[in-house]
Amino acid sequence: MSYDRTQVKAYAAHASSEPLVPTLIERRDVGANDVLIAIEFAGICHSDIHTVRGDWGRQPYPVVPGHEIVGIVAEVGSGVTRHRVGDRVGVGCLVNSCRTCVNCEAGNEHFCLNGAVGTYAATDRDGTTTQGGYSTHVVVDEHFALSVPDGLDPAAAAPLLCAGITTYSPLRHWNAGPGRKVAVVGLGGLGHMGVKLAHAMGAEVTVLSQSLKKQEDAARLGADHYYATSDPATFDVLAGSFDLVLNTVSASIDADAYLRLLAVDGALVNVGAPPAPFSVAAMSLIYGRHTFAGSMIGGIPETQEMLDFCAEHGIGADIEMIAADGINEAYERVLASDVRYRFVIDAATLA
Repeated sequence: MSYDRTQVKAYAAHASSEPLVPTLIERRDVGANDVLIAIEFAGICHSDIHTVRGDWGRQPYPVVPGHEIVGIVAEVGSGVTRHRVGDRVGVGCLVNSCRTCVNCEAGNEHFCLNGAVGTYAATDRDGTTTQGGYSTHVVVDEHFALSVPDGLDPAAAAPLLCAGITTYSPLRHWNAGPGRKVAVVGLGGLGHMGVKLAHAMGAEVTVLSQSLKKQEDAARLGADHYYATSDPATFDVLAGSFDLVLNTVSASIDADAYLRLLAVDGALVNVGAPPAPFSVAAMSLIYGRHTFAGSMIGGIPETQEMLDFCAEHGIGADIEMIAADGINEAYERVLASDVRYRFVIDAATLA
């Protein structure tokens, strides 16, 4: 794909009520510490849909979504040391941070005290609006470009840059591993990665889903057990069972019911972001010394760790490849839970 910074092809939303359409965007010149990436694949995340449809507030339209990006380095700045032309790299949810605050220095750039810069619909430190991966090229600071190991299928690796790290980070933080019992709530784009990763870490994995329709999938992905949450008996049978319950759904849940599933010192961790607040009874936390927590993506070092872990264990997302002109249909199918389990855009269809 040829590169003209004033003529980068992309798909953008121009208003919350309008479909995404082909457009041209401008990328910045490649600075001393930048890499130019020729994008190969871009995953579709539910967050993309929330953003472009204004579910999370007013957006700086036009918005080019996409924060699950894999591509090839096409050009490097004079000061770049991490990557070379021809390397395969990934870009996730972050493209900048202050790099100097205590959180950034600890490798937690996503918690930057001066404001992490998202890959799209954010204001970068030069005052421009960031545009994401539904495009042929992107320019980012080398620090925020991750090395994609050779052992990973690049298309299946794209969703790892969001769905992968979003589930890997809490599993690592709350010590999923041998001898630990982990429940994953929901078997979608996030949940299917949670199952794969928890299984690879050595945990005993249970899927909690509304119905039994994905039971065979869950077993194939590595789940040891599967229960339907639509059956009230599930919450009685599993009471006090889990060290960690990872909630991947973005709909409201009965938090007290799920807290009762925890063993002593267990944690219920939310990675989904429902619009309505949770209601929690104090006794659900007090009895059993339970933790009710949240988690989001991960910093750059942990994201690289996740990619290396996935390469070591042969883990990629289960994907359905689409051409760019299928983005709007894919959005509707995501909303209808009609994908197993992540759409990935072939960026060659943008050229």
